[in-house]
Amino acid sequence: MTNRKTLFAALAALALLASPALAGAGGNGHGGGNGGGHGNGGGNAGGNGNGKGNSGASRGKSASAPGRVGKVDADATTDTTVDTTTQVASVPKEKNIHAKLGRLNSLQRNINAYMNSKSKKFAAIQAFVTQSAKAKVAQAAAEAAAATAAAAQAQLDKLNAQLTALQTDPNATAAQIQAVKDQITAQKAVVDADNAAADDAEAAAATATVGTDQASLDAALTDMANKPVDDEVTAWAQGVLADKIDQMATKIEAQTTP
Repeated sequence: MTNRKTLFAALAALALLASPALAGAGGNGHGGGNGGGHGNGGGNAGGNGNGKGNSGASRGKSASAPGRVGKVDADATTDTTVDTTTQVASVPKEKNIHAKLGRLNSLQRNINAYMNSKSKKFAAIQAFVTQSAKAKVAQAAAEAAAATAAAAQAQLDKLNAQLTALQTDPNATAAQIQAVKDQITAQKAVVDADNAAADDAEAAAATATVGTDQASLDAALTDMANKPVDDEVTAWAQGVLADKIDQMATKIEAQTTP
Protein backbone atom coordinates (compact mmCIF):
# COMPACT_ATOMS: atom_id res chain seq x y z
CA MET A 1 0.00 0.00 0.00
CA THR A 2 2.93 2.36 0.62
CA ASN A 3 4.02 2.02 -3.01
CA ARG A 4 0.48 2.78 -4.12
CA LYS A 5 0.46 6.02 -2.12
CA THR A 6 3.79 6.98 -3.67
CA LEU A 7 2.38 6.46 -7.14
CA PHE A 8 -0.67 8.57 -6.44
CA ALA A 9 1.61 11.38 -5.26
CA ALA A 10 3.46 11.21 -8.60
CA LEU A 11 0.19 11.11 -10.51
CA ALA A 12 -1.00 14.16 -8.61
CA ALA A 13 2.06 16.00 -9.98
CA LEU A 14 0.97 14.94 -13.47
CA ALA A 15 -2.46 16.36 -12.81
CA LEU A 16 -0.90 19.74 -11.96
CA LEU A 17 0.93 19.64 -15.26
CA ALA A 18 -1.84 18.45 -17.44
CA SER A 19 -5.13 18.78 -15.34
CA PRO A 20 -6.61 20.98 -14.80
CA ALA A 21 -3.87 22.90 -12.91
CA LEU A 22 -3.45 23.76 -16.02
CA ALA A 23 -6.63 25.81 -16.26
CA GLY A 24 -5.08 28.37 -13.97
CA ALA A 25 -1.98 28.31 -16.11
CA GLY A 26 -4.05 28.95 -19.21
CA GLY A 27 -5.69 31.94 -17.56
CA ASN A 28 -2.32 33.43 -16.81
CA GLY A 29 -1.29 32.99 -20.38
CA HIS A 30 -4.20 35.12 -21.68
CA GLY A 31 -3.93 37.65 -18.92
CA GLY A 32 -0.26 38.33 -19.44
CA GLY A 33 -0.68 38.91 -23.14
CA ASN A 34 -3.62 41.32 -23.09
CA GLY A 35 -3.39 43.04 -19.73
CA GLY A 36 -0.11 44.84 -20.29
CA GLY A 37 -0.99 45.95 -23.81
CA HIS A 38 -4.25 47.74 -23.05
CA GLY A 39 -4.17 48.83 -19.41
CA ASN A 40 -3.78 52.64 -19.19
CA GLY A 41 -5.42 53.11 -15.78
CA GLY A 42 -3.59 52.37 -12.57
CA GLY A 43 -0.36 51.46 -14.30
CA ASN A 44 0.32 54.81 -16.00
CA ALA A 45 -1.06 56.95 -13.22
CA GLY A 46 1.47 55.55 -10.78
CA GLY A 47 4.34 56.07 -13.19
CA ASN A 48 3.54 59.73 -13.99
CA GLY A 49 3.06 61.34 -10.61
CA ASN A 50 3.54 64.87 -12.08
CA GLY A 51 -0.14 65.11 -12.95
CA LYS A 52 0.15 63.95 -16.56
CA GLY A 53 -1.05 60.36 -15.92
CA ASN A 54 -4.00 59.01 -17.87
CA SER A 55 -7.29 58.51 -16.07
CA GLY A 56 -8.74 55.40 -17.71
CA ALA A 57 -12.16 57.10 -17.54
CA SER A 58 -11.22 60.17 -19.65
CA ARG A 59 -9.01 60.96 -22.61
CA GLY A 60 -8.19 64.46 -21.32
CA LYS A 61 -6.41 65.73 -18.21
CA SER A 62 -8.25 65.08 -14.97
CA ALA A 63 -9.78 68.31 -13.69
CA SER A 64 -8.84 67.24 -10.18
CA ALA A 65 -5.14 66.82 -10.93
CA PRO A 66 -3.01 69.03 -8.58
CA GLY A 67 -2.06 72.37 -10.16
CA ARG A 68 -3.90 71.70 -13.43
CA VAL A 69 -7.42 73.06 -12.82
CA GLY A 70 -6.72 76.50 -14.15
CA LYS A 71 -4.94 75.14 -17.20
CA VAL A 72 -7.80 72.86 -18.14
CA ASP A 73 -10.34 75.67 -17.91
CA ALA A 74 -8.17 78.14 -19.77
CA ASP A 75 -6.94 76.00 -22.64
CA ALA A 76 -8.72 72.62 -22.82
CA THR A 77 -7.74 72.06 -26.46
CA THR A 78 -4.02 72.38 -25.80
CA ASP A 79 -4.15 70.11 -22.77
CA THR A 80 -6.10 67.44 -24.66
CA THR A 81 -3.48 67.39 -27.39
CA VAL A 82 -0.62 67.02 -24.94
CA ASP A 83 -2.46 64.30 -23.01
CA THR A 84 -3.14 62.28 -26.17
CA THR A 85 0.52 62.41 -27.07
CA THR A 86 1.51 61.30 -23.60
CA GLN A 87 -1.05 58.51 -23.66
CA VAL A 88 0.14 57.09 -26.98
CA ALA A 89 3.75 57.22 -25.87
CA SER A 90 2.97 55.41 -22.62
CA VAL A 91 1.15 52.40 -24.11
CA PRO A 92 3.38 49.29 -23.74
CA LYS A 93 4.18 47.68 -27.05
CA GLU A 94 3.55 44.10 -25.94
CA LYS A 95 2.35 41.64 -28.55
CA ASN A 96 -0.99 39.93 -28.19
CA ILE A 97 -0.45 36.33 -27.03
CA HIS A 98 -1.93 34.92 -30.22
CA ALA A 99 0.54 36.87 -32.32
CA LYS A 100 3.33 35.12 -30.39
CA LEU A 101 1.85 31.66 -30.85
CA GLY A 102 2.13 31.34 -34.59
CA ARG A 103 1.54 27.71 -35.53
CA LEU A 104 0.67 26.88 -31.90
CA ASN A 105 -2.70 28.57 -32.42
CA SER A 106 -3.70 25.22 -33.91
CA LEU A 107 -3.70 23.74 -30.41
CA GLN A 108 -7.22 25.15 -30.09
CA ARG A 109 -8.53 22.72 -32.69
CA ASN A 110 -11.31 20.35 -31.62
CA ILE A 111 -10.58 16.99 -30.07
CA ASN A 112 -11.26 15.06 -33.29
CA ALA A 113 -8.38 16.93 -34.91
CA TYR A 114 -6.10 15.76 -32.09
CA MET A 115 -7.14 12.16 -32.66
CA ASN A 116 -7.03 12.17 -36.45
CA SER A 117 -4.37 14.68 -37.47
CA LYS A 118 -1.75 13.38 -39.91
CA SER A 119 0.44 16.48 -39.66
CA LYS A 120 4.06 15.72 -38.81
CA LYS A 121 4.33 19.04 -36.96
CA PHE A 122 1.29 18.15 -34.89
CA ALA A 123 2.39 14.58 -34.14
CA ALA A 124 4.37 15.26 -30.94
CA ILE A 125 1.56 17.32 -29.39
CA GLN A 126 -0.98 14.72 -30.48
CA ALA A 127 1.07 12.00 -28.77
CA PHE A 128 1.47 14.08 -25.59
CA VAL A 129 -2.27 14.75 -25.30
CA THR A 130 -3.23 11.17 -26.08
CA GLN A 131 -0.75 9.70 -23.61
CA SER A 132 -1.71 12.21 -20.93
CA ALA A 133 -5.35 11.21 -21.39
CA LYS A 134 -4.44 7.53 -21.08
CA ALA A 135 -2.49 8.32 -17.92
CA LYS A 136 -5.50 10.14 -16.49
CA VAL A 137 -7.76 7.17 -17.21
CA ALA A 138 -5.20 4.78 -15.74
CA GLN A 139 -4.87 6.94 -12.63
CA ALA A 140 -8.64 6.88 -12.10
CA ALA A 141 -8.66 3.10 -12.55
CA ALA A 142 -5.82 2.66 -10.04
CA GLU A 143 -7.61 4.83 -7.48
CA ALA A 144 -10.84 2.87 -7.93
CA ALA A 145 -8.99 -0.46 -7.56
CA ALA A 146 -7.25 0.76 -4.42
CA ALA A 147 -10.59 1.89 -2.96
CA THR A 148 -12.12 -1.53 -3.70
CA ALA A 149 -9.20 -3.31 -2.01
CA ALA A 150 -9.48 -1.03 1.02
CA ALA A 151 -13.21 -1.74 1.31
CA ALA A 152 -12.57 -5.50 1.12
CA GLN A 153 -9.96 -5.25 3.86
CA ALA A 154 -12.34 -3.22 6.03
CA GLN A 155 -14.95 -5.97 5.68
CA LEU A 156 -12.39 -8.59 6.66
CA ASP A 157 -11.43 -6.54 9.71
CA LYS A 158 -15.08 -6.36 10.69
CA LEU A 159 -15.50 -10.13 10.44
CA ASN A 160 -12.37 -10.69 12.52
CA ALA A 161 -13.79 -8.39 15.19
CA GLN A 162 -17.04 -10.34 15.16
CA LEU A 163 -15.17 -13.60 15.59
CA THR A 164 -13.23 -12.22 18.55
CA ALA A 165 -16.44 -11.07 20.18
CA LEU A 166 -18.11 -14.45 19.66
CA GLN A 167 -15.14 -16.34 21.02
CA THR A 168 -15.34 -14.35 24.25
CA ASP A 169 -19.12 -14.59 24.48
CA PRO A 170 -20.19 -17.50 26.75
CA ASN A 171 -23.58 -17.59 25.03
CA ALA A 172 -22.15 -17.98 21.50
CA THR A 173 -22.64 -21.37 19.91
CA ALA A 174 -20.06 -23.34 17.96
CA ALA A 175 -22.22 -23.00 14.87
CA GLN A 176 -22.20 -19.21 15.11
CA ILE A 177 -18.45 -19.15 15.51
CA GLN A 178 -17.93 -21.50 12.58
CA ALA A 179 -20.21 -19.43 10.36
CA VAL A 180 -18.11 -16.32 10.94
CA LYS A 181 -14.91 -18.29 10.36
CA ASP A 182 -16.28 -19.44 7.01
CA GLN A 183 -17.08 -15.83 6.08
CA ILE A 184 -13.55 -14.81 7.04
CA THR A 185 -12.07 -17.49 4.80
CA ALA A 186 -14.16 -16.32 1.87
CA GLN A 187 -13.39 -12.65 2.54
CA LYS A 188 -9.65 -13.33 2.65
CA ALA A 189 -9.89 -14.64 -0.89
CA VAL A 190 -11.71 -11.46 -1.93
CA VAL A 191 -9.06 -9.29 -0.27
CA ASP A 192 -6.25 -11.17 -2.01
CA ALA A 193 -7.93 -10.80 -5.40
CA ASP A 194 -8.68 -7.10 -4.90
CA ASN A 195 -5.12 -6.39 -3.75
CA ALA A 196 -3.74 -8.14 -6.83
CA ALA A 197 -6.04 -6.09 -9.07
CA ALA A 198 -4.97 -2.89 -7.31
CA ASP A 199 -1.31 -3.76 -7.80
CA ASP A 200 -1.88 -4.35 -11.52
CA ALA A 201 -3.74 -1.06 -11.87
CA GLU A 202 -0.95 0.72 -10.02
CA ALA A 203 1.67 -0.68 -12.38
CA ALA A 204 -0.43 0.28 -15.42
CA ALA A 205 -0.83 3.83 -14.14
CA ALA A 206 2.91 4.16 -13.57
CA THR A 207 3.64 3.00 -17.12
CA ALA A 208 1.03 5.38 -18.56
CA THR A 209 2.80 8.45 -17.15
CA VAL A 210 5.81 7.95 -19.42
CA GLY A 211 5.88 10.76 -21.99
CA THR A 212 3.62 13.10 -20.02
CA ASP A 213 6.19 15.11 -18.06
CA GLN A 214 7.20 18.76 -18.54
CA ALA A 215 10.20 17.85 -20.68
CA SER A 216 7.94 15.93 -23.07
CA LEU A 217 5.58 18.89 -23.33
CA ASP A 218 8.42 21.34 -23.95
CA ALA A 219 9.81 19.13 -26.69
CA ALA A 220 6.40 18.77 -28.32
CA LEU A 221 5.76 22.53 -28.30
CA THR A 222 9.18 23.26 -29.74
CA ASP A 223 8.70 20.67 -32.47
CA MET A 224 5.41 22.24 -33.54
CA ALA A 225 6.22 25.94 -33.10
CA ASN A 226 7.50 28.26 -35.79
CA LYS A 227 8.18 31.03 -33.26
CA PRO A 228 10.13 31.13 -29.98
CA VAL A 229 8.39 29.32 -27.11
CA ASP A 230 8.70 31.40 -23.93
CA ASP A 231 7.13 30.92 -20.49
CA GLU A 232 4.00 32.85 -21.43
CA VAL A 233 3.40 30.69 -24.50
CA THR A 234 4.04 27.51 -22.50
CA ALA A 235 1.57 28.56 -19.80
CA TRP A 236 -1.06 29.32 -22.43
CA ALA A 237 -0.48 25.94 -24.08
CA GLN A 238 -0.80 24.09 -20.77
CA GLY A 239 -4.18 25.69 -20.14
CA VAL A 240 -5.47 24.78 -23.59
CA LEU A 241 -4.09 21.25 -23.48
CA ALA A 242 -5.61 20.54 -20.06
CA ASP A 243 -9.08 20.79 -21.60
CA LYS A 244 -8.07 18.65 -24.59
CA ILE A 245 -6.66 15.98 -22.27
CA ASP A 246 -9.92 15.89 -20.32
CA GLN A 247 -11.92 15.50 -23.53
CA MET A 248 -9.59 12.80 -24.82
CA ALA A 249 -9.82 10.91 -21.52
CA THR A 250 -13.61 10.96 -21.77
CA LYS A 251 -13.43 9.49 -25.27
CA ILE A 252 -11.00 6.79 -24.17
CA GLU A 253 -13.21 5.82 -21.25
CA ALA A 254 -16.22 5.65 -23.54
CA GLN A 255 -14.34 3.40 -25.96
CA THR A 256 -13.15 1.02 -23.22
CA THR A 257 -16.36 0.82 -21.16
CA PRO A 258 -18.42 -2.26 -22.09
